[in-house]
Amino acid sequence: MLKFLEVVAEHIKNLRNHIDLEKVKEMINLIDSARSIFVIGAGRSGYIAKAFAMRLMHLGYTVYVVGEAVTPRITEQDVLIAISGSGETTSVVNISKKAKDIGSKLVAVTGNKDSSLAKMADIAILVKGKMKQERDEMLSQLAPLGTMFELTAMIFLDALVAEIMMQKHLTEKDLEARHAVLE
Repeated sequence: MLKFLEVVAEHIKNLRNHIDLEKVKEMINLIDSARSIFVIGAGRSGYIAKAFAMRLMHLGYTVYVVGEAVTPRITEQDVLIAISGSGETTSVVNISKKAKDIGSKLVAVTGNKDSSLAKMADIAILVKGKMKQERDEMLSQLAPLGTMFELTAMIFLDALVAEIMMQKHLTEKDLEARHAVLE
């Protein structure tokens, strides 16, 4: 357990050096200019997408999770934020393509800059699941499958929320006003 925590801590420390801050600014501008924000991810990335959607709602945005019964039609005034480590998850890629065909903007949060998802995105944010080639084998043993991407994507998206809070001069009290009470 301690080795896993050490590896994750080192990975998170390195995250800052691998994020393109210009693309992050563009992502925030897209979020701010969108009529509505839609999020999608499959599997564990889907849980991260839902957590991010919740935080965006707390910030005051109109946000929907793709696939939920109350999610309306996406339009050219909206943005879809798609989360996929591989950038090749069939459902995420197909739905992203449909959103692009409709004319909405697409932000990809992915670990694969050469993926189908990244290539069709208006903005592709690269969130690396593995930072160093020589560590791949150890990472696979300590954090199998997409664990490192998922953890890193969650931390990146929470950092994005913190940045938006600072830019909008929002406090935790502001977010609490939108927090669910029917739990």
